[in-house]
Amino acid sequence: MSYPENISTLQGVHGMPEEDRKRLQPVMDRFDFLSNEYYLSLIDWDDPDDPIRRIIVPCVEELDQWGHLDPSDESKYSVMRGVQHKYESTAVFLASDVCGGYCRFCFRKRLFIHPEQREFLKDLDAAFAYVREHKEINNILITGGDGLMLSTSRLETIMAGLHAIDHVRIIRVGTKLLAYNPFRILNDPDLPRLVQKYSLPDRRMYFMLHFNHPREITEQSMEACDMLLRAGAVLCNQTPMIRGVNDNPDVLGDLFNNLSFIGVPPYYVFLCRPTVGNLPFAVPVEEAHQIFQEARNKCSGLGKRAKLTMSHATGKIEVLASTTDAIIFRYHRAAMPEQSGEVIICKQNPKAYWFDDYQEIMEVISLGQG
Repeated sequence: MSYPENISTLQGVHGMPEEDRKRLQPVMDRFDFLSNEYYLSLIDWDDPDDPIRRIIVPCVEELDQWGHLDPSDESKYSVMRGVQHKYESTAVFLASDVCGGYCRFCFRKRLFIHPEQREFLKDLDAAFAYVREHKEINNILITGGDGLMLSTSRLETIMAGLHAIDHVRIIRVGTKLLAYNPFRILNDPDLPRLVQKYSLPDRRMYFMLHFNHPREITEQSMEACDMLLRAGAVLCNQTPMIRGVNDNPDVLGDLFNNLSFIGVPPYYVFLCRPTVGNLPFAVPVEEAHQIFQEARNKCSGLGKRAKLTMSHATGKIEVLASTTDAIIFRYHRAAMPEQSGEVIICKQNPKAYWFDDYQEIMEVISLGQG
C-alpha cells in the first residue's frame, strides 16, 4: 500500500468539469482546498449532491457573509501559544499545523487564512511545565490541525512528556485521518507500537475520530480502526451535523450504527459553529435536534451514546429536549465549573443556529456540577 497523493488545487481534481473549477476560483482565493486521491475517489461525480464532495470540495455559498473567525472565543482560553485551558480538567495542545484535508466547515479555518498568526504549539517544555503546575488537569487533547499529521516520533515525544506527569490520566489524539487517509495508520508499524507502549490498563490512549458520513467507513478505514483497537487504543467518534451530508435521520442513524458495529462509539454530534464560510453547512438548532432524535431511534443503545452539543464560548451546551414551545439546554461542561449541569429553558426559535440566537430565556435551573 502507498500513500495517496495530496491535491491542493481544483485543477488536480479529476472528474470536476472545467466550468466548475472557474466558478469556484473566488472561493479558493478565500479558503484553501486540500484533499488526496484516496478521499476524492469516494465521490460520485455524477451526483452533484454527493455528500463526500460536499465535505471536501468548495461551494460558492461559502462566500456568504456569516459568522466569526473565532466563534467559540478560543483565544480567551489560550494560556500560551498552542495551549488552551478552558475546562478545569482538560488542556488542549494545538500540536499540528496541518490536516489531511480541509473540511469546508472547519471551525479553525482562521489558522489557515492567516498563517502568520498561527497559534500552534512550538515550546513543548513550556507546555509540559504548565500541565505539571496545574494538577487539576487529568486529560490532554492533542489536536491542531490533525493530531495524526504529526510524525510518530514527534507524537511519541509529546506522549512521553505527558506520560511522565502523574496526574495526566488520559491522552487523546484528535484526527480525521482514518476517514481522509487511513494509510497513515496502515503503513506505519511504529504507530501501533506507540499505542501499545502508552495505552495502559490504568492510563488509556484515546483517538477522537471524525467520520461524518457512512460512506467514509471503507474497508481501509475499518482496518485502520481495528489496528488501533488491537494495539489497545480507545476510539470515539465526533461529527458536526452538516447540511447536505448527515442532516437526515436515516443517514445519521446509519452512521451511528456502523460506528457501533466497528467498535467506535458515537461521542458528540456538534452543531456547526457560526464560523466565517460555514452558513451553507449549518442546521438550525431545533431542526438538528429533531433529526438527531429520529436518528437515535434507529439505533440500539450502543449507537445512542452521542450527545447533541454546541461548543459555545461559555462551554459545551447540550441540546437536551424540546416541548411544544420550549427548547431545553444543559451545560454538559462549562468553562466556569459551578455552571456545569445548569439547565436553561428557552422559548423556541426555529431560526436559531446558536445559543446566542435565543433571546427569551424562560427558566434557569441550577443542578450543581454535571
